[in-house]
Amino acid sequence: MADTRAGRVARGLLAAFYAIAGIGHLVFVDAVVRIVPPFVPAPRMVVLVTGLCELVGALGLMLPRWRRAAGWALAAYALCVWPANLQHAVMDLSRGTGLPIWYHAPRLLLQPVIVWWALWASGIVAPRRSSPRP
Repeated sequence: MADTRAGRVARGLLAAFYAIAGIGHLVFVDAVVRIVPPFVPAPRMVVLVTGLCELVGALGLMLPRWRRAAGWALAAYALCVWPANLQHAVMDLSRGTGLPIWYHAPRLLLQPVIVWWALWASGIVAPRRSSPRP
């Protein structure tokens, strides 16, 4: 991604998103632990470590030297937390408690966008440009 105004804004928004999520993992540990899928060992430790990873990734996006590594890491992270997001949706929707489908559906459907956003904001991928017309 060129260092354009749009690119800087997109990078800043993504960094803010991950920083807020990281703080949320560290502040609301018990709530996040409840949505960790059963196959994940040591869920409390995983929640704390992932919160720290989100914070480090957000910082890395803002530092040119670490931007690409942060982009790869945050894209991989978004893929890895998808099962927890799915678990959260199943729990809430099957019990009729918690957050509604209006929260979960966009969250699950936008996961690929978040992966792409991390790769684009870090300069790993660039938007496709249409070929010039003859």
